[in-house]
Amino acid sequence: MKIKAVIVEDSRLARNELKELIKKHEEIELVGEAENVDSGFELIQNTRPDLLFLDINMPEKDGFELLELLDEVPITVFTTAFDEYAIKSFEYNALDYLLKPVSDKRFAMAMDKVNVKLENKEGEKAGYGKKLTENSQIFIKDGEACWLVKIGEIILFEIVGNYTRVFFEDKKPLLYKSLNQIEDKLPETSFFRANRQQIVNTNYIENVVPWFNGKLKLSLKNGEEIEVSRRQSYIFKDKMSL
Repeated sequence: MKIKAVIVEDSRLARNELKELIKKHEEIELVGEAENVDSGFELIQNTRPDLLFLDINMPEKDGFELLELLDEVPITVFTTAFDEYAIKSFEYNALDYLLKPVSDKRFAMAMDKVNVKLENKEGEKAGYGKKLTENSQIFIKDGEACWLVKIGEIILFEIVGNYTRVFFEDKKPLLYKSLNQIEDKLPETSFFRANRQQIVNTNYIENVVPWFNGKLKLSLKNGEEIEVSRRQSYIFKDKMSL
């Protein structure tokens, strides 16, 4: 199976270097390239790639802003000359972070990760795509502690590196699953993706207030406060209105 990929990178030289690396991997089909966030957004909407090679520092808007614009985010591999964004990149659920210039060996390691990720996705589609209900129970093990928790009793899911923190009662254990994996199974009637990092149970929202730049801020019954991204704020208003 071919892996459809796009490059969003403002440097023509960097794009050409990536294309030379991609040529050595027959499983990757490059379906387009863009030099800024706006054209990159349009390219991704039109091609629906499996894989995105994304620069961070670009004129006007950066790579993180592009990810904020997307409803469906491809597997993302950041490519940058700067290492100070590494931690932030994984907050955006990036699969890998390549420092320029990228060696053949380091690129191949990233592609191994991509292949594993796609194989896992196919496995989920084949056997694990069934939606959960509010009464469904999930098993959570964090260290020596274990819980069997009803989905409807979970207040919030939040990304923590490669893990997801699960909030219920006064507990906050970590689950070794991505937020995207979890979102695919949750009942849409009660769970809402507030931003790139958090999914909230709308039954536990105590208050909603307007926030900056068209965003909303949610106060939950456990005391947590969640800032809804601008794009998701519009969707939230539509979803929760009569």
